[in-house]
Amino acid sequence: MPKLSKRIKAALEKVDQDRAYEPLEALTLLKETATAKFNESAEAHIRLGIDPKYTDQQLRTTVSLPKGTGQEIRVAVIARGEKVQEASNAGADIVGSEELIDEIQKGMMDFEVLIATPDMMPKVAKLGRLLGPRGLMPSPKGGTVTADLETAINEFKAGKLEFRADRTGIVHVMFGKASFSPEDLLANLKALQETIDRQRPSGAKGRYWRSVFVSASMGPSIQIDISALRDLKLEGQV
Repeated sequence: MPKLSKRIKAALEKVDQDRAYEPLEALTLLKETATAKFNESAEAHIRLGIDPKYTDQQLRTTVSLPKGTGQEIRVAVIARGEKVQEASNAGADIVGSEELIDEIQKGMMDFEVLIATPDMMPKVAKLGRLLGPRGLMPSPKGGTVTADLETAINEFKAGKLEFRADRTGIVHVMFGKASFSPEDLLANLKALQETIDRQRPSGAKGRYWRSVFVSASMGPSIQIDISALRDLKLEGQV
């Protein structure tokens, strides 16, 4: 086993691995254990009772984080004609047509979100092998294949994220930064939980939620009490 650093040892000592924490307590602890020399991401790892090899048990959707992601999101758009100017006017960082597809094929990946207009998708299809494993392939379900470029660009810049369950049924999502207040992290995590419940696949059988862990990107995992998170009502919610 690799030797643990003093920093990691100290962080681990703060977390009771046999306990499921109340959501706000867990997020306060996440901040305390984020002791790296940079602003770590807050990550959620959610195991669901689904088997994504079946099409009716797949989960791929988007969530709008009310407190944002805490990072600048670079948006690239593949479009043609007047839609190119529309994307530029809406604040896209990179815009192009066939030439942008060629650049991406050559390895240009200087973006976090790629949006395409429906008419460009037959050409974008050849990027599937390259973009698919990175979770960057445009899809209607993910809100990244659309003719309404202005709305899509604004939403992703403001904190909209696409996420999916991996092949083992686990959702991995970055839902803010360790510098956020525990309350802001909780608002984002609650939005994520509600989205996952709303988008429950039709083929999901039995217990849907299996476990929820949060952590700073360089910190230990902290288990959250699933019922406490799902039952929680934040201010402004009915």
